[in-house]
Amino acid sequence: MPPKYRPIFLIIFAFLFALTLPGSTFGQQTAEEFLKRGKTDTIRNDWDDAVADYSKVIETDPKNTFAYTSRGFANIHQRDFNAAIADYSKAIKLKPKDATSYYYRGLARTYRGDKGDLDSAIADYTKGIKLKPNDADVYYARGIAKGKKSDWDGAIADYSKTIAINPKYPAYRNRGDAKKAKGDQAGADADFAQAKRLQGG
Repeated sequence: MPPKYRPIFLIIFAFLFALTLPGSTFGQQTAEEFLKRGKTDTIRNDWDDAVADYSKVIETDPKNTFAYTSRGFANIHQRDFNAAIADYSKAIKLKPKDATSYYYRGLARTYRGDKGDLDSAIADYTKGIKLKPNDADVYYARGIAKGKKSDWDGAIADYSKTIAINPKYPAYRNRGDAKKAKGDQAGADADFAQAKRLQGG
């Protein structure tokens, strides 16, 4: 190769080589761009596009926990619960102490429709509670899962904890339903009345 062309060749080669590096600056910028798009998709409830964009982030940056949890969130809204469970399982493997991932994996397991998932969902919520003990959402979700198993005492306890953490949380209706199923009509009526008051009725 003539000497005068060597600098240009080396520049082109270096650029092409950089494109093939997964951790290169160019790749990171691409991941960040897809991440921004995914966030916009999520805000707009464009779940198909969100899944596609977060998948692009993961292709470029396979250890991006946020991309897995965000894609999992989009998959839940798409009712693709198997995919959501896989995403949150990967996120938990990457970041085992993230209470939010246990919560959302529990949701996906709760609503997948297979009653065999309820025990696993309850286990996820329980782990989430250990990591974040004052999260009313997780107690509420665990109460729902226990109610689906007809564990009325367990459901009532979780709804009561939800209310203790946040007295304005809309858990009175659920607790009333659990009390009614258990045969406590007076307790149920009191909870229904409180639920109505909180709704401004």
